[in-house]
Amino acid sequence: MAEIIQKDGTWTFDGDAVRIVPGRDKGVGLLRQQLGEVVVPLRAIGGISHEPGRKAGRLRLRVRDGADPLLQVTGGRLPEQSDPYRLTVEPDRTGVAEYFVDEVRNALLLDGVDPGPSDAYLLPGPAVPISVAAGGGSAAFDGDRVVLDWNWTTEEAKASGGPREFRVGDVRAVEWAPSKGLENGWLRFTLAGAPQAPAPKYDPCTVELFGFKKDPLMALVAAAVAVRMPHPAAPAPAPAAPAALPLAEAAPALAGEPADHDTLLRRLRELGELHRNGILTAEEFSAAKAAILGGF
Repeated sequence: MAEIIQKDGTWTFDGDAVRIVPGRDKGVGLLRQQLGEVVVPLRAIGGISHEPGRKAGRLRLRVRDGADPLLQVTGGRLPEQSDPYRLTVEPDRTGVAEYFVDEVRNALLLDGVDPGPSDAYLLPGPAVPISVAAGGGSAAFDGDRVVLDWNWTTEEAKASGGPREFRVGDVRAVEWAPSKGLENGWLRFTLAGAPQAPAPKYDPCTVELFGFKKDPLMALVAAAVAVRMPHPAAPAPAPAAPAALPLAEAAPALAGEPADHDTLLRRLRELGELHRNGILTAEEFSAAKAAILGGF
């Protein structure tokens, strides 16, 4: 087992997973504090590195693209203090950090973990129920229903409609974006079948974010919803197998057709194809075959 304990947090590796517990230092962001302990299975890890520094170094864990719903919805836009996969390392702990890196890298090599993108979420996302108040309102999610409510900063046209509630099954996309310069950020939900969304200021499915301290917490709500939606890189579902044809359709009556040898062979070939393609079971094939032969 490898372990490194710092004011910024504690990382432990037992050969199967990296367990990350945030510290209580003032530099630990609210998102990391509320997210709490994160367990990253080995198969979700794309790499790890230690970056030495004059005053302090950085231990960074790279999670495979698509493996973590939080990283999926934030798209690399989380501020440093909110990044759960970064650990500040004091200069006197450099050797421990390098040993930790070696242990994880060796395990990745021995297990042959693919560092490339994942087409399924390998982390469970934030715990639910979860409720966050930030920016222009609040967002709550219980694992099934999302409720958005508004505060005094919300545009009157949007607030006048009251709280907005919808089920996760109705959500087609969820996005979190931080404020940037003079542009506000948002937590936006796009519902299936909805027309093109208006600007975030007027969108009843969007909470505006103004760059305040609690804004990153809205990313936790986004991640909790996203992990319960189809993964954007998941393979398309296989088309459903065609329903088995009723016996009457598989072996239609031969009335009106000449009862000759060619017709018999053609009918039997058609049945054989239906059987080979899985449309007819062996029992249905035998019954249909008998019905055709009996008609000649």
